[in-house]
Amino acid sequence: MRILTALLSVCLAAGTMYAQRQEFEVATFKASVPVPLGTSININLGTFRNGTLTMANVTLSECLQFAYSLVSQDQVAGPDWTKSRETRFDIVAKTSPDADLDGARHMMRSLLADRLKLVSHTEQRPFSFVAVVPAKDGGKLTPAKDGPAQPGTSFRGQIVGQQMPMAVLASLLSRFEGQLFVDRTGLTGRYQIKLEWVPDGDTTRSGASLSEALHDQLGLRMERRRESLDVIVVEAADRTPIEN
Repeated sequence: MRILTALLSVCLAAGTMYAQRQEFEVATFKASVPVPLGTSININLGTFRNGTLTMANVTLSECLQFAYSLVSQDQVAGPDWTKSRETRFDIVAKTSPDADLDGARHMMRSLLADRLKLVSHTEQRPFSFVAVVPAKDGGKLTPAKDGPAQPGTSFRGQIVGQQMPMAVLASLLSRFEGQLFVDRTGLTGRYQIKLEWVPDGDTTRSGASLSEALHDQLGLRMERRRESLDVIVVEAADRTPIEN
């Protein structure tokens, strides 16, 4: 009787895990075409529209950043090749048109396990970072309009998006400013973002600093913090994807 009960518990646990596993309906996952050293490449870190996820020339580290909504590659630990542009992947994965971004992230985790045999775990490590928090006189963010997402424009000195979560804003700031920014606004919605600033060291133009622009244009501010953050540790993974 005890053996039967134990087996039943194992089966129920396995069934629960299977039910919680989310997968894309169809996916193409392949190694990017090799290019000569120094050749410029177009990199798509993750575009998800109408149920289709597209990524191009991404490292495994960048795949994990998308899958776990991490703002910096410093939050991924593992072999050197996981962050090397010498090992790149192109991904097109499709699911239901009404699927949300959070669901797509979970599906990406399953895809990495299936195609790269990824084995990883999550642990906490201390980080110094810039927290993005609401300003005392905030309230300047405009909620996103209903409808399909429209592509934005982002480069160092300007971030524009029509349906942008705060976590994505923090991720873009991390990339452009070369330091870790983390969303601590507590805001879970999507917003119309237009942020323009003059990066430090740019003497070719005048305008607001990043701190001033965040406050005046979005009602946000920067705050230095040191806290423990999630880190995805890659234990094992194949560099060549399993055939589609």
